Amino acid sequence: MSVSGERFTVGGDLLGPIESGTSLLLTGDDSDALETVFHRLVAPDADERSVVLAADLPGSAVRRSLDGARRRGGSRSYVLTGDGRSGENVETVDDIGDLTRLGMEFSSLVASSQREADRFRTGIFLCSTICAEAEDTRSVYRFLNSSFLTDIRRGEGIGVCAVDTSADIGADVDSTVTGLKTSFAAHVEVERTGPNEAELTVSGLDGADETLTVSL
Repeated sequence: MSVSGERFTVGGDLLGPIESGTSLLLTGDDSDALETVFHRLVAPDADERSVVLAADLPGSAVRRSLDGARRRGGSRSYVLTGDGRSGENVETVDDIGDLTRLGMEFSSLVASSQREADRFRTGIFLCSTICAEAEDTRSVYRFLNSSFLTDIRRGEGIGVCAVDTSADIGADVDSTVTGLKTSFAAHVEVERTGPNEAELTVSGLDGADETLTVSL
């Protein structure tokens, strides 16, 4: 269990404790490896809440994955999804490319989570899907800066934004990632190196760069 002011721990010894207010850009070309790392990062501890924007996954699947990453993590989470049906702590949006509404709905869920617990984790999976559906990448930058990143700065939380670099987003994905890096405090690149193993190249956390090998 954590208390106010403590860093956020990550399940499975994936990374060291993360300072509140940190935003992480998570990239890689293997969506399954990305998904595993993403859920470990955003799964909430017992006195935290999590809010996930899932562009590609049903809310029920997200909550199951959060349960797998941390015991009862899914029951302490809210999901906004463009895939599947609404349900307990799961809300749906008809158009994942409508970033104005998306930002309002997402910030509303973050506010709801903070009424239950001060500490929170937020995540977007996959931002590359939003880029593909949005009018242009500039509108995605505006959405991230006006909603996602602002919510992290205002409260006691961390945020993770996942981008599948193999996706067709209608623009150059490498240039998009380069642009996104300027808005995020840290960058974690995920490369699958085996059936159940990945290499994480980490930059910007605690002012140090490192490469880690983790189990999936």
